[in-house]
Amino acid sequence: MQKPLLYLLLVTMMGCGSGVAEYSGTFFAGEIVNPTHEYVVLFKGETVVDSALLDENNRFVFTLDSLQSGLYHFKHNPEYQYVYLNEADSLWIRLNTMDFDESLIFSGNGAEVNNFLLELFLASEKEKSFIYELYTLGPEEFNQEIDSLKRSKLALLEILDKETGLLPKEKEIAQASIVYHYNTFKERYPFTHKKYAKDGLNDKLPDDFYAYRKEITFNNADFTYLRPYYNFMTNHFGNLAYMSYTKKCGEIKGMVKNHLHFNTHKLELIDSLVEDGDLRDNLFRNVAFDYLLEVHDTEANNQKFIERFHELSGSNKHSGEVDDLYEAIRNIQPNKEIPDIRVVDNQGNTVSLRDIAKDSKTVFYFWSGTDRRHFDNITKRAAYLSKKMSKHRFIGISLRTDDAKWKRMMEDKDLNEDSQYRAEDFEAVAKSLIIYPMNKCIITEDAKIVNAFSDMYASSF
Repeated sequence: MQKPLLYLLLVTMMGCGSGVAEYSGTFFAGEIVNPTHEYVVLFKGETVVDSALLDENNRFVFTLDSLQSGLYHFKHNPEYQYVYLNEADSLWIRLNTMDFDESLIFSGNGAEVNNFLLELFLASEKEKSFIYELYTLGPEEFNQEIDSLKRSKLALLEILDKETGLLPKEKEIAQASIVYHYNTFKERYPFTHKKYAKDGLNDKLPDDFYAYRKEITFNNADFTYLRPYYNFMTNHFGNLAYMSYTKKCGEIKGMVKNHLHFNTHKLELIDSLVEDGDLRDNLFRNVAFDYLLEVHDTEANNQKFIERFHELSGSNKHSGEVDDLYEAIRNIQPNKEIPDIRVVDNQGNTVSLRDIAKDSKTVFYFWSGTDRRHFDNITKRAAYLSKKMSKHRFIGISLRTDDAKWKRMMEDKDLNEDSQYRAEDFEAVAKSLIIYPMNKCIITEDAKIVNAFSDMYASSF
């Protein structure tokens, strides 16, 4: 639909809303074409503010009597997007889930800043390939190009402000979206340039390359859940930790990000610079998940990391989640028995993974009925590997798939039913076996773990 016609439709919807004109609170409503879920859920940070059921016309309404002005996001599973809400706004949206972000448009009070934030997001997606080409440039030329892009977006914001009279907080959020988005590329530059240009420049950057760091704010709660701001912070602390760590430790074997001391140093930097509760908690969680999920370090090093995490993070709201991950990883270290998770066979019988894996060399791999392409690829790979590694049994575990669909998919691919099982409790399996990423596999011998973090596409297979 052309945007002028869409504006007309939204204005008509506003006129048809019963009692909307008299409502004194905040009104947020809209229409979703091709809905993928029954509800739209509104969040402030990680907290659910309210949920709205779609009616027979696929429209939803939020009426909020008291609302703190600021950045929110709405989710229509599995997609989500920002919305900036002010008290007494009457804001409308329309979108098509077939093209979620590109079709989204805001109308009504508060539409200006929301459409601008959306256009920034879409522009950033379109600029990605161009910016990656810039990484081959030298630092001064790269800096000039990034600053030029930044200035052009800030100029557009000034025009919008003059035309519409943005509220101070609205303008602050929009400005932060621009500034932190483009400064993130500067934080990445030394490492990405090295990758694309094949030379390191960590010691050759101009003195003013990071001049913008003087303007960084670490403790503005309004920015905490702003995606460009948070992305900047994760890159900034990674950069700071890398520079100081390599200067202190000299030449290091392997990838720096895989070192225990590097990751604990990141925790220490966050602790020293960030006071805001949610941002601080989220950054600590980010480091913990990156280290525990990606590095696959020794059990002793994992323990040292988690102890330091708790020393520094205090009453972090994510502590329980981090501890659960740590314990699950501790339980799937080499030579430990595979967790006693129960799955269902083709006859409806419940079977333990330990029973499946006993007295054999077994490779457990995973697929989901929600991703047909992955299912096709992973089962094809399993068939290939089972011929190559004839002494191993390859066992597929289906996740988030109902019984009928599971059997239908097995039949379509002519899979051996004796080597396929279905997990009825996805959460239990995902948490106990750390199903991340979906290409992972778990290798066992006599039900004892050989490698719980292998990959079906690893060169070692």
